[in-house]
Amino acid sequence: MSKQDSGLARCVMVLGTTSGAGKSWLTTALCRHYARQGLKVAAFKAQNMSNNARVVAGGEIGSAQYFQALAARAVPDVRMNPLLLKPERDTHSQVILLGQVSPELTAMPWRDRSQHVWPQVTQALDALRAENDLVVIEGAGSPAEINLADSDIVNMRVAEHAGAACLLVADIDRGGAFAHLYGTWALLPPAQRALIRGFVLNKFRGDAALLAPGPQMLEQMTGVPTVAVLPMWWQHGLPEEDGVFDMTPTLGTGVSSLLPEGARAALGRPGGGTRSTRPGAAGKTIAVIAYPRISNLDEFQPLKNVPGLRLIWVRSPLQLAGLSREDWIVLPGSKHTSSDLAWLRAQGLDAAIAAHAAVGGAVLGICGGLQMLGKALIDPHGIDGNAPGLGLLPLVTVFAPDKTVRSTRATFGAVQGPWEGLSGLEVQGYEIHHGQTALHPAMAQAGAQARPVMPGALAWQNGQGHVLGLYLHGLLENAAVLQALFGALVPTLDSVFDGLADFIEHNFCANVLRDLHAL
Repeated sequence: MSKQDSGLARCVMVLGTTSGAGKSWLTTALCRHYARQGLKVAAFKAQNMSNNARVVAGGEIGSAQYFQALAARAVPDVRMNPLLLKPERDTHSQVILLGQVSPELTAMPWRDRSQHVWPQVTQALDALRAENDLVVIEGAGSPAEINLADSDIVNMRVAEHAGAACLLVADIDRGGAFAHLYGTWALLPPAQRALIRGFVLNKFRGDAALLAPGPQMLEQMTGVPTVAVLPMWWQHGLPEEDGVFDMTPTLGTGVSSLLPEGARAALGRPGGGTRSTRPGAAGKTIAVIAYPRISNLDEFQPLKNVPGLRLIWVRSPLQLAGLSREDWIVLPGSKHTSSDLAWLRAQGLDAAIAAHAAVGGAVLGICGGLQMLGKALIDPHGIDGNAPGLGLLPLVTVFAPDKTVRSTRATFGAVQGPWEGLSGLEVQGYEIHHGQTALHPAMAQAGAQARPVMPGALAWQNGQGHVLGLYLHGLLENAAVLQALFGALVPTLDSVFDGLADFIEHNFCANVLRDLHAL
């Protein structure tokens, strides 16, 4: 049925046999591919569980859907991710419905939520279908989680509602990909199996001819063709949706030759971007503390593309032992600041960070990291928890019931030390925080120094200039900031999206992408 017949756009959906199979980046690539065909495209994921979020009009959505919208050349919208779950503890998540925190849904048992949110999910999807030519949908986890089938609101229930043409992706690098594909297909009821239009083998290393006769045998058993074998591609430049991304291995021999020219250009040499000309930029280490409730870690992706920088994720003091004064320690955002601060102390990282700061080493705190750098966390409303801070800045944070969620553009004042290149620079980012931070009266009276270096108490620096804390997420995604701090130009997001589209256009079987949209 055409859009003209139904009034609603067609949908292409990306499902995975497991988490981490490649759904998010493939959905992003499809968004850019179809946008390049002249179609008006929207991204959609009914429910996302992630502490990586972005601020859009109306509130928060998962970072993956934010980037997918940009890839589609669309304005990110809360309808593109109607339900966002932000884990605060192993058994508890804050629930964001259409961009806003929902205390009622947060308090509700997991399985009871689906009947309450399904109407909003379908309304959001149908509204996007009414306004666009195509909606590219991302599933979650695996559609064959039979223990969750009766409460599904993100996989096959969405596919059936939309009549979506579905791709099923398996990570062949894990091993067992044919079994994953067949087992997933076999566990679906016949009506849902009929929606699977193609299998995709992702992260393949080596000669694809050696896969035969596996794909052919799989098609004989299921009737579903394998429509793409995608080579392993470590450095595509898209921020990771979940989990820390460690320094990536070198591409396997011959793998880069399997990439199309545009994708090879986006990849560049290891590290990406152009070689820095700023003295001292080469060899610098940026050590990001990877506490359990780390949030918005995707904002560090641009650092992977800066030549000469070494980005590491730190979970023990030993990893900080070899740092020089010029190296940075970064305390990133946290979904639960007091518990991550307690974890940091339990590892002995508090002493290691203090030792680095004591010799003038650079320390940067972002959002929850800023709060940790202060003297105390005060929680009169039971939002996060009371805790002593690290005391590297004479600040106190009080948690407020209302959550600050906004896009922000601001200009740095005079900044000292390793951050002096930021002085006078206008930057854009976003805020997501309950805490409100101010000078600690007793410490200030005793002579401790902290200067606000951005209007609205958004950023503070200590008197010596080597400790900086700010509420603004996304600072390192500003090209001018990377140029000012490291003298580096890095690939733009737009070039990354085009590289992803080039990659799938080169590696999918002929006419598959066209036929998915035409079905």
